[in-house]
Amino acid sequence: MFCIEEELKKLPGKPGVYIMHDAEDTIIYIGKAISLKNRVRQYFQSSRNLGIKKEQMVQQIARFEYIVTDSELEALVLECNLIKEHRPKYNTMLKDDKTYPFIKVTLQEEYPRIQIVRQMKKDKAKYYGPYTSGFAVKEVVELVTKLYRLRTCNRNLPKDIKKERPCLYYQIHQCEAPCQGYISKEEYHKKVEELISFLNGNHKEILKELEQKMLRASEELRFEDAAQYRDLIESVKKIAERQKITDQHGEDRDVIAVAQENDDVVAQVFFIRGGKMIGRDHFFLHTAGEEKAVVLSSFIKQFYAGTAMIPKEIMIESEIEDRVIIETWLSNRRGTKVQIRVPKKGTKEKLVELAKNNARLVLEKDKERLKREEGRTIGAVKEISKLLNLSSTQRMEAYDISNISGFLSVGSMVVYENGKPKRSDYRKFRIKTVEGSNDYASMEEVLTRRFEHGMEEKQQQEEKNQEEQYGSFTKFPDLILMDGGKGQVHSALSVLEKLKLEIPVCGMVKDDKHRTRGLYYQNQEIPIEKDSEAFRLITRIQDEAHRFAIEYHRSLRSKNQIHSVLDEIEGIGPARRKALMKHFMGVEKIKEATVEELAEVSSMNEKSAQAVYDFFHKTNA
Repeated sequence: MFCIEEELKKLPGKPGVYIMHDAEDTIIYIGKAISLKNRVRQYFQSSRNLGIKKEQMVQQIARFEYIVTDSELEALVLECNLIKEHRPKYNTMLKDDKTYPFIKVTLQEEYPRIQIVRQMKKDKAKYYGPYTSGFAVKEVVELVTKLYRLRTCNRNLPKDIKKERPCLYYQIHQCEAPCQGYISKEEYHKKVEELISFLNGNHKEILKELEQKMLRASEELRFEDAAQYRDLIESVKKIAERQKITDQHGEDRDVIAVAQENDDVVAQVFFIRGGKMIGRDHFFLHTAGEEKAVVLSSFIKQFYAGTAMIPKEIMIESEIEDRVIIETWLSNRRGTKVQIRVPKKGTKEKLVELAKNNARLVLEKDKERLKREEGRTIGAVKEISKLLNLSSTQRMEAYDISNISGFLSVGSMVVYENGKPKRSDYRKFRIKTVEGSNDYASMEEVLTRRFEHGMEEKQQQEEKNQEEQYGSFTKFPDLILMDGGKGQVHSALSVLEKLKLEIPVCGMVKDDKHRTRGLYYQNQEIPIEKDSEAFRLITRIQDEAHRFAIEYHRSLRSKNQIHSVLDEIEGIGPARRKALMKHFMGVEKIKEATVEELAEVSSMNEKSAQAVYDFFHKTNA
């Protein structure tokens, strides 16, 4: 039995991370310390003054464990990773993990491309952002594509020059077709420089050029062209207006402030790049009665552990206790020095005050909506946990099988975390080992592949002494939900038993009208109140798993029908079929092509081209 008093005596005076467990062995709090001995003992001293919520937490601690690290910096990194993995009840937690889109200009390539990405790599490309909405970044990319006509394709240039026809973007005058050699490398690079200047906020040159073109078009009575230039001018002005100058020095910085009411917190972030406000966003947090400085520190650690862009300077509203060590951590991640400052006067102080006011407004406006949303998601998850007598169902994975009389059987895996779909973790499976219609065997194959893959990923990380990273399948669920009852649940349990995994499995049972009726768990059906949030969440998960499987099955059926036409042609194998489809973008275009046009496709020759031409024209004769 764990004796807290005895274990407190054994604590080392070294830096590290401590992990608190309750009576059910659920992790309820994770923290870091410069001295584990001093920090952990503070929770159990009679003179402690921790606040109501922390006092409640201490009452629930049944045991604790700790991990010694070489430095406080190492402890901070480990703390961030463990909090993100376990999401303990009493830690201040971000309610949503967000990733932001960036515009990427691939300067490391001979013919740079424009891309929208959500991850920044150390690849010599230039990144612009973050943009706080997908719509905003698409709007900018569409505009610069019209203005500068740089490529967005994945062709390998200059290697693939003249290997394929120019794409649709050339036809609609949004690309200069470097893939055909229609523009020299020097001219293309000049356009790249102009694009970079525009993305850096220099809009005057392009506005001047567009206004001259508009006037010239009007004078020459080309009114349609003039109208297009007018629209482009309006679009440029609209984007320029969004990027108002806030800092004459042109620095990159984030401005962060929080508003707090009881356990609800809103953090507001202003993104300033090159001295211009390019966007702002707010984040909802839940805290266990922590002071504002602690909440601010927790937010900074969680936010910058997940974001791709770390600016040179972060401005905050008040001092935080572990500022120096967080600065060191952020500097290591960025590769150059990062400073966290509390401005006391001037424009910078006004910006922090503005962020604070915005956070307060969001909290006041969204308080009621937040409570309703929490009921739909976190509340529903808690109801399911209580119903099944489980300590946590934070991550749930649901599985479904789709086929038509055993043809093209597929499986789907959808993931819900904290009651919300996590679409980046959805997975599709094409059944490989089962012939005919056998849903139980198909489900066994899906689950075996899913968990074997996850176990392999974990093992590879251990062998390389890597800290745990979440790959495609590494993160295991707290609860598995099967679309079906007793049979499907037993199929899943047999797979888990073979793999020596202990994960609760529950069946989502439907009535005669194919509507959710209840849950099958531990050999019995458990009814759910139809007006409960748990019932509504289970129904949403079941419908989503079914939708995802059906859509994948339809896409495969469509591909199979297209391929079957080409498969009937003698001498056309998978490589030629793929090349034809890639070149002509559809069977109809292949039908219309001449023998000469077919022969131009890579991997085709005159004989195979003639075979394709004869097949379609004899069939249609």
